[in-house]
Amino acid sequence: MKTIINSFFAVVLLILSSCGLTKDIATPLKDVPVNFRGVETINDNASIGAIPVKAFFNNPAILNLIDSALLRNFDIQIALKNIDAAELMLKRAKLGNIPQLNLQVTANSNRPSDNSLNGLSTSQFLGTKHLEDFNANLSLSWEADIWGKIAKQKDAAYAGYLQSEEVKKAVQTRVVSQVASGFYRLLMLDAQLKVANSNVELNNNTLKMIKMQFDAGQLTSLAIQQAEAQQLKATQLIPQIKQEISIQENALSFLSGKFPSAIERATTLQQITISDQLAVGVPSTMLSIRPDVKSSELDLRIANAKVGIANAQLYPSLIITASGGLNSFKASNWFNIPASLFGVVGGGITQPIFNRKELKTQFELAKVEREQSVLLFRQKVVAAVAEVSDEQSKIVNLKTEYAIAQNRVATLQLAVKNSDLLFKSGMANYLEVITAQGNLLQGELDLTSLKTAQLNAGVALYRALGGGWQ
Repeated sequence: MKTIINSFFAVVLLILSSCGLTKDIATPLKDVPVNFRGVETINDNASIGAIPVKAFFNNPAILNLIDSALLRNFDIQIALKNIDAAELMLKRAKLGNIPQLNLQVTANSNRPSDNSLNGLSTSQFLGTKHLEDFNANLSLSWEADIWGKIAKQKDAAYAGYLQSEEVKKAVQTRVVSQVASGFYRLLMLDAQLKVANSNVELNNNTLKMIKMQFDAGQLTSLAIQQAEAQQLKATQLIPQIKQEISIQENALSFLSGKFPSAIERATTLQQITISDQLAVGVPSTMLSIRPDVKSSELDLRIANAKVGIANAQLYPSLIITASGGLNSFKASNWFNIPASLFGVVGGGITQPIFNRKELKTQFELAKVEREQSVLLFRQKVVAAVAEVSDEQSKIVNLKTEYAIAQNRVATLQLAVKNSDLLFKSGMANYLEVITAQGNLLQGELDLTSLKTAQLNAGVALYRALGGGWQ
């Protein structure tokens, strides 16, 4: 017996010594730039991405919408359920080292043929034509984690759980950004509706003056037609803008998990201030905060674990089993203890030899998928750095463009005023007045769009830097 046991362990040691496991691939973050393009100063702590939502958005109306969306948004609620599912998978993986224990209770009755050997033996020696077997046993099975397969399964489950958390954060940053951008667009539409109404009133006054001059014989009917066309153009904008307002309110209601309803503004686009200090920090800070980048990093961790699991499948598995319970040929003696007690203990090694390259192919596929995870992670990092640079460039150039548009609108307002005075004194014709009013309408509409674009660029930069989930 001792010789058999010693031989068994000798074979085990020989197999173990001939096996080797692959190493994990580290996260490739060596060539990340020190600073973002166009940013000269370096300050690790200066990043708006680390600012909480309630500190970045200082408008109560926006914060109320964001709070409602974070509480009731369907995408966020689904992400929370995914976290619950990942947590259940993690709890199950943590029990991988615990032996399996099963209870089995069976009762069998067998009536062999009278002309069979079993039938003749049963009749001759037992004096019966039926064989009965009653069994109740507990069976235990435990696999030794020699190659770290179970440990890798735990690591993959834990990384999956952490990834579900990061996905939820990424969803939250997207929802916060969409709510803020939608609210700013709603304020822009309010401002454009005000501009359209003001321009209609201005066109009405001009049309009255042209009609008075037409009645006096100073102008032809063409002047009236041109003025009416300009008035209708401005009037046409009003129902269009109202329609867009309704659609935008419905979109914000949906983001908040509610049925379509009116959205409380309590502010105007002019009252919203644009911050001049939107610090971006450095790429390393952004990468440590941004949820989608961290999720991609966890993908690589999961891929490493899967390679380890697939590699361990190629090597021998050591399984120890034990079972014990009660067994009897008669029901009356089933619980006759200790006579009915039995027990079995065993151990075995299973080494895959030929299985049509299934395990080897799974191992090679796992390595390819890990290489893909490395490339996807690098792609995510490069895209994240580029996104921050893009939004930073937008903020700088939109600020300049908005200043130019402000000067243009001021000039157009003066031109409208002067053309009105000149037209009344007969020194300008009606076409000059109509043209000036049309240019002012478009200029004021462009100004509201530019300010909204500035606000949205700030929100996009905040999200690109990883802000929105704190």
